[in-house]
Amino acid sequence: MSDAAPSRLDRLSQWAAERHGLSRQVVDLRLAAGDASFRRYYRLQLPDGTTRMLMDAPPEQEDSRPFVAIARRWAAAGLAVPTLHGVDLRQGFLELDDLGDTPLQACLGSEAETLGWHERAMALLDELQNRAGPDGLPSFDADLLGRELDLFPEWCLNKWLGMATPPGWAALREALITSALAQPVVTVHRDYDAMNLMVQGGVLHLIDFQDAVAGPISYDLISLLRGRYCRFDATRFAAGVEAFRQRAAADGRLLSRVDAETFLAQAQAMAAQRSLKVLGIFCRLTLRDAKSGYLARLPHFLSHLEDSLAGLDGHDAFEGWLAETFRPALMTRLGDTP
Repeated sequence: MSDAAPSRLDRLSQWAAERHGLSRQVVDLRLAAGDASFRRYYRLQLPDGTTRMLMDAPPEQEDSRPFVAIARRWAAAGLAVPTLHGVDLRQGFLELDDLGDTPLQACLGSEAETLGWHERAMALLDELQNRAGPDGLPSFDADLLGRELDLFPEWCLNKWLGMATPPGWAALREALITSALAQPVVTVHRDYDAMNLMVQGGVLHLIDFQDAVAGPISYDLISLLRGRYCRFDATRFAAGVEAFRQRAAADGRLLSRVDAETFLAQAQAMAAQRSLKVLGIFCRLTLRDAKSGYLARLPHFLSHLEDSLAGLDGHDAFEGWLAETFRPALMTRLGDTP
């Protein structure tokens, strides 16, 4: 637990002790996880054997109000989210259900197992979009989409690789934003990846949803199908997208006149947008926040980007630059990185 400021850990322990009528000396906190933000999670062992998860989110760096509001709203909608047992927004402390140590990626194995779990995750996504309306959430508008895309040239190209923005970037950027804005608006988790779906008792639970927005219907779908832990081939990806389209058309989330070809192209464009964002974010986490481990995932998301652009028309110049200039530069730089 040495990576947390002692004063905050002491305050968190004291807060937990007061909440449960315990002396500070008997409070047992164990570091359970950290993430790409400043949040840290500790497991609290209570005298009766019950465990809870304590979130430490320093208020000067993390605003926990969206997490609290969304957790309450989604729980009221019948979605599987951790129960809030205690909230102290002034100090940045939350006490939550302990959902265990099994994120979805730990369950991925054989092809059959992986596909089975992805089907369950997509069923949960259907529930999220149907039960939790987007009203009141920040808008995933053109400005936000653009800011996400601009992470790629700023942090990946300019600051990490020392490269100029390539030909075709402006046209690709505009096309990806236009495609995203053409889709129906639903509740978007915004990081619907296997690491943010916890498995407890065979049930998938949603976590890390504080950045949820009102945005394109395909965003969470492609976050899952083109996430950190799997790379599906074009046929499997298209099958997952089409199955989703049919369900969304049947329950009214998507107009039935949106045909398979159109929706697949929208999903490919959305996946390209997210892959570019992730390439930028991972470089920013490395350079600005001194967080290690993210660079190793850059080739995986570059492959996602290449797969996505292969399913779109009109971006040959950018695709050629990726293959001939960017990929070699990326692999060379990674080889030079300690």
